[in-house]
Amino acid sequence: MTSHLSPDSAASDPSSPLSPTLSARSTGGADLLTARLVLRPWSGSELAAVLGGLRQPHWAADYPDDGDRVIAGFTAGHPEARGTYGQRQIIERASGLVVGGIGLFPPSDDGSVEFGYGVVPSRRGRGYAPEAARALVAFALAAPGVHTVYADVEPANPASCRVLEKAGLERCAGSDGLVRFRATAPTG
Repeated sequence: MTSHLSPDSAASDPSSPLSPTLSARSTGGADLLTARLVLRPWSGSELAAVLGGLRQPHWAADYPDDGDRVIAGFTAGHPEARGTYGQRQIIERASGLVVGGIGLFPPSDDGSVEFGYGVVPSRRGRGYAPEAARALVAFALAAPGVHTVYADVEPANPASCRVLEKAGLERCAGSDGLVRFRATAPTG
């Protein structure tokens, strides 16, 4: 059985920390908002700061980590990854601090799209990763032509597996030694 997530199911309770809403930004991108997080497309200045190793006052003390630097490099080299359906920073609404990243990778021709995420160690254990994942998955499933959203995880990473299960994705067969979690748009 495949997990079915939709924008309606994620947004049915506006007070839920899993309810994403869109907020237009002057940069042309769109923030995704949950009760506790803002998922914001990368700006050019954020990319430059991460890639240049320039500390910013609005970053958690342990941001960026190695994964964030890799994603910043990917995003800098792929302009489409800075758009609405690309990579985002995870921002803690209460503090305004950047605490991680999450994003969609270019969709395949079959209507499926992969996503990845990471939260810095100082903010783990607060439920931010499943909250961000649920919002991004619901958003992606509302995109034209997308019917499946998935993430591949190494079996040796049980914490990431729990994040995806908490976010409502279903474990299914993987390949290349990875475990796949997915959600699909409801049919009919």
